[in-house]
Amino acid sequence: MTETIQELKSRVQYLEAFPVMNQLRTELTEETYLVLLEEMKKDGYTLYALYKDCEIVSLAGFSWRTNFYNKRHIFIYDLVTDYSHRSFGYGEKLLSFLHSFAERNGAEYVALESGIQRSNAHRFYEEKLGYDKWCFSFRKSLQTK
Repeated sequence: MTETIQELKSRVQYLEAFPVMNQLRTELTEETYLVLLEEMKKDGYTLYALYKDCEIVSLAGFSWRTNFYNKRHIFIYDLVTDYSHRSFGYGEKLLSFLHSFAERNGAEYVALESGIQRSNAHRFYEEKLGYDKWCFSFRKSLQTK
């Protein structure tokens, strides 16, 4: 069993990652995924995959950010492990990789948001990885329905 973590850079890799990303971002079509991904990359978005035996089992997408409260940090927008590979430690391995990567590159924090309903994910972040729950995040839709 071989495990590797690598940055995804090509259209072929992005398409290979889509079925896993779609498990988290269920509203995306392959087309909207590719369009948004290209736009996000212009803003510094980077997508990493953990491969097990040449198969993507976990993904993490992030951008470098700087602000007054988190200083220089990476913000993780997307973290997902394929349904059939959950509870084997792949998400933890990918996050540990990102923690080390961020620290080596001068980050003071790694930050992320998680949906209110995702209590298992919250437990994972807090109990297994030592994340602090320290704020609420709000948004307002500007689209009329």
